[in-house]
Amino acid sequence: MNVLVVGGAGYIGSHCVRQLVAAGHHPVVLDNFVYGHRGAVAPGIKVHEGNLGDEAFVSRVLREEKIEVVMHFAAYCYVGESVTDPLKYYFNNSVATLHLLKAMLETGVKKFVFSSTCATFGIPATLPIHENLPQAPINPYGQTKLDIENALKALAHANGLSFAAFRYFNAAGASEDGLIGEDHSPETHLIPVTIDVAVGKRPYLELFGTDYPTPDGTCLRDYVHVDDLSRAHIAVFDKLGKPGTQLFYNLGTGRPTSNREVIRAVEKITGRKVTVKESPRRAGDPPALYADSTKAQKELGWQVKFPTIESIVETAWKWHSTKPNGYGDRK
Repeated sequence: MNVLVVGGAGYIGSHCVRQLVAAGHHPVVLDNFVYGHRGAVAPGIKVHEGNLGDEAFVSRVLREEKIEVVMHFAAYCYVGESVTDPLKYYFNNSVATLHLLKAMLETGVKKFVFSSTCATFGIPATLPIHENLPQAPINPYGQTKLDIENALKALAHANGLSFAAFRYFNAAGASEDGLIGEDHSPETHLIPVTIDVAVGKRPYLELFGTDYPTPDGTCLRDYVHVDDLSRAHIAVFDKLGKPGTQLFYNLGTGRPTSNREVIRAVEKITGRKVTVKESPRRAGDPPALYADSTKAQKELGWQVKFPTIESIVETAWKWHSTKPNGYGDRK
């Protein structure tokens, strides 16, 4: 299929592009390179530089490339920033995405795969988190994703849009060959930050909260490999044939991993000590978040290739150790 990957130069999008090629599809990238990297795009992949909210531009790309399905990864995703600068998130994650969807409908493209988030659930009442739990975001990032989920439902009913929304847990890791990986500025994700400490790029890891009601007092999270996420997105294509299809899937390993366990995994894989500074809890950090991905397993045949935190960290270490400066394109 001809697939437009919006945000295809970003972390998850670039991995998905490579998985699309491996599966025999024809991906085309649309990215504005605010956070994406040109070096993350696989050789030979056509790139259109521009903004997803530019309807005329997006419509031209959809027509020229004869696009059959759109995959959308181009969201701003820093939770803390969404609290301090909510307009940035509402304009990009909500408003610009609505323009993208309008361009799709006007050009007759009615298959959409959406990168959503477990943040739409807020602080869940029960664990693990299944698809039918109440959604009550506690920050603008999660709210903007839920806003689009609700818009997709309305467009499926009114316009026959077929879509799948994937609610990620903690995307992590890098490609097995070490050619592409995680390079954010600023970097806030635990695994790359911990690796930075291990290699001496940071003096210490600030560990927020050591008194949670968890086995070792630190937060529990569900780390899922970025390539495993990508394979789920591709597996859903066959489910989007019927107009108005609405699909929602939670994607995680279902294995809760504590912050201290991440630190120990990084120390084990790198063979280096990680200096830790213990700090108070951050506001809004739930004690535990992990997925029930039974639905994706049953309906899509989805299975994770990287089930343990050690297997995920190993791929991240290969990337960070061979590319210590990431893509090297930050100004």
